[in-house]
Amino acid sequence: MPTKEKDYYKILGVSKNATKEEIKAAYKKLAKQYHPDLNKNPDAAEKFKEINEAAAVLGDEQKRAQYEQFGAAGEQFSGFQQGFDFSDFMSDIGGFGFDFDQIFENFFGGGGGGRTRRRQRGSDLRYDLEIELEDAAFGATKTINIPRLEECEKCDGSGAESASDIVNCPECNGRGVTTRTQRTPFGLFSTTTTCRKCRGEGRYVKNVCSECDGKGVVRKTRKIEVKIPAGATDGTNLRIQGEGEAGEKGVSSGDLYIVVHVKQHKIFERHNSDIYVKVAIPFTIAALGGEIEVPTLKGKASLKIPASTQSNTVFRMKGLGIPELHSHHVGDEHVEVYITVPEKLTKKQKQLLEEFEKESGKKGFFW
Repeated sequence: MPTKEKDYYKILGVSKNATKEEIKAAYKKLAKQYHPDLNKNPDAAEKFKEINEAAAVLGDEQKRAQYEQFGAAGEQFSGFQQGFDFSDFMSDIGGFGFDFDQIFENFFGGGGGGRTRRRQRGSDLRYDLEIELEDAAFGATKTINIPRLEECEKCDGSGAESASDIVNCPECNGRGVTTRTQRTPFGLFSTTTTCRKCRGEGRYVKNVCSECDGKGVVRKTRKIEVKIPAGATDGTNLRIQGEGEAGEKGVSSGDLYIVVHVKQHKIFERHNSDIYVKVAIPFTIAALGGEIEVPTLKGKASLKIPASTQSNTVFRMKGLGIPELHSHHVGDEHVEVYITVPEKLTKKQKQLLEEFEKESGKKGFFW
């Protein structure tokens, strides 16, 4: 590093590798210590001025780089040492009550206000969709209506009545930013901020679109097809990319999120990929055995009941449940049987049952 008239690092008491935050902390400490309103030492005013000069340079990346290259006395750097009218500075800040943070941010490049506004992506949308258990088991395609903001077809999202109505912003000359120069204790400093008139776009619409009032988007209701995957569960979240609300011109739309809610079935109860159902059987089939028809998600199916089946016996029908989401595995159907007794018996049925009871008693069975 070339020899300098002033060593700004030494003035602030920081190393040459000090971060911006370390420089800021050192400046605040020293500025309060040597502020003329608090420190009545005759040399305090000059020291305070020197501290501010050092912080103004080291607190700004561009000025710091030039200082490193040319030194405080270099010809390319001389502009930083001109215009330090301390009396003007004191009148501007109004005594000791000023905000050191604000001074540092405004004068020393901390604001970062020169950036143009970032265009906004469209908002995401959520839709809660109720489906039947059968839809969850086998998959389905549903059509839903979504109210949303869409790009205006009349102006193509530009917000202008015609292409000729889009001109360079007269405030910033199409730059998207404006620059303000102000006199400070360290010379003339420029502050760059986003243009208020065009909000950083760099362009200005003279006559707005009559369809969207210059917004570039209009509210519409759109029909969208939703594919429900086989094995969907309650709370399954489906994302449809680009089907949310329209973003600003040249920026992508948001996404649509479908939250699946599976209705309670009137017959079946679901546990993960398995389903459960209760079926009544007559006591004769329970005793003698036979075949019965049971409901499944695909229709009716036959189930063989062995002799001497007791109530609450559960039979498993393999592969008649629900597929697991994103898997080849299919659950089972569990059939729980319970025995029914006829409410009315004919005379002959009663006689037969009495004979059955006697026969059971002779063989030592308890009924």
